[in-house]
Amino acid sequence: MPWWSWIVLWVALVALALLFVIVLGFKVWRDASATMRSLTAVSEDLGQRWEKSSQLAQEALVTEERNVVPGSAVFATPEQMKDDYLAAKEDRRFARLQRRVARRKERGQLQSLRDIEALQDVAL
Repeated sequence: MPWWSWIVLWVALVALALLFVIVLGFKVWRDASATMRSLTAVSEDLGQRWEKSSQLAQEALVTEERNVVPGSAVFATPEQMKDDYLAAKEDRRFARLQRRVARRKERGQLQSLRDIEALQDVAL
């Protein structure tokens, strides 16, 4: 075999390897871009669902009365339990505020400006 045939052989092998790498890179790029397009579509869909469910939850929170039955926490959603907890926490805070104001009034003590403003905010 003449010496120039080895050069031709190696040039052909390098060209085929380079072609293989380019084709493989193009295929990976297409698959990655298709994955990103589907990921974008799914994230938009989930965003719309999240907005819709949060809007429905806000509407239900305003219009719906909550009846807490002992043992219902087992079957409730975490959002319901959080809303119940926050509502009960606010009720307890307001009850403490009313007791504190009544106690100070009973004893003839000065009322805290913070308590007066909180009661005025609730009265409005």
